[in-house]
Amino acid sequence: MKILTTWQIHEGKLHDTLALFSEMTTEQEESLMGGEVTLIGRWHDLVRGTGVAVFETKNAEAFSLFTLNWNKYMDFDVSIVVDDEEARNVGKQMVNEV
Repeated sequence: MKILTTWQIHEGKLHDTLALFSEMTTEQEESLMGGEVTLIGRWHDLVRGTGVAVFETKNAEAFSLFTLNWNKYMDFDVSIVVDDEEARNVGKQMVNEV
């Protein structure tokens, strides 16, 4: 499943959180993902302390653990999303059920 996340860094914590993130290596962050969560893409709005990322996983517990590692610094909104092909398949299934 693909998961869209948006976040808002806690008020007054932007610089501390950015400093922590900037010191992490890719390998350290992948370690937090536990091998069961894959980052598809991530974009940061540093001025507002917000951002968006898309992850892929088959393991909701692994994703929950990963986000909880960051939850002390920011609040998350999480949504399950599908790509165009998956959306078309769902649409076809809906049409066939009617």
